[in-house]
Amino acid sequence: MKYCWEYTDDYLEYRSSLGLDIRNPGYYIKDFSRYLRNTYPNEIIITKEMVFPWCITRSNEKSYSFKTRMSNLRQFTIFVYSLGVCEFILDTSFTPKTERYVPYIFTDQELSDLFNIAIRISIQDPKSYKKLVISIIYRLIFYCGLRPNEGREIMISDINLNNQTIFIRKNKTHKERILPISDDISEMIKDYMRKASLFEMNSPYLFSSPKFDCYKSTWLRTEFLKLWEEVKDPSNTARVRVYDLRHRFATTLMMKFIDEGKDLNNILPYMSSYMGHSSFEETAYYIHLLPDRLKNSKAIDWEKMESIIPEVSQ
Repeated sequence: MKYCWEYTDDYLEYRSSLGLDIRNPGYYIKDFSRYLRNTYPNEIIITKEMVFPWCITRSNEKSYSFKTRMSNLRQFTIFVYSLGVCEFILDTSFTPKTERYVPYIFTDQELSDLFNIAIRISIQDPKSYKKLVISIIYRLIFYCGLRPNEGREIMISDINLNNQTIFIRKNKTHKERILPISDDISEMIKDYMRKASLFEMNSPYLFSSPKFDCYKSTWLRTEFLKLWEEVKDPSNTARVRVYDLRHRFATTLMMKFIDEGKDLNNILPYMSSYMGHSSFEETAYYIHLLPDRLKNSKAIDWEKMESIIPEVSQ
């Protein structure tokens, strides 16, 4: 028999087994566990009355920090509720609402045009290393579902063409991960590295800036918007970001799984691990972006999903 405050390690081990971040959640849940131990040392079941005092906004606590604390507690209550040692799953609807950016989902044609023009510009000017980088970096970010900074910061030593993997270093979730890549992506990287070697950049980065470090986020964004201006429909006034390539990757993957008749409830943990998300909520968010025909698919169990899919502000 365990007391209510003794499930922290179980929860963090569970997250770790799924490849999820444990550093940030560990900070909040250990604090919550100390609260339970000091206030309810002999209780076995966690109740609302026990939890709510910890949910009061603290002095000098910013709204974002409060929302993060509550989000981590919600994830913990989902876990202990499944074990039968918590009477409820925390409803975080009372937390401050923040408007969430709704990603732009590129069409197949827009992606094709973006990538083709980047390749064409490089072919037309083979002596430009910068244009060579532009011809591949956005494709790599999309094909591997990377965060923009993850694409910029890849080091040559992170690429293993023999095993066909890319090592993604510590990111915002403090979780390193190894991504498998397909034959096509492996060949694309190999071809790029062969061409890049002719420029003798002598940099540890796969995409080296003129200063031999990685390119900055402003450069990546600026060059991407230049490409977008070349291919977008004049009537399209949507705001786009490099990050939207990652969003399109996630929705494409979900659509593939749904078309194959796979259960998203089983797929989410693997997607979450692959994409380096710190919680299932981040991965489940992409369900909002699916076409209506797929939202009605039997592959989505809305009764189960309802407790983890975050709301989207329009």
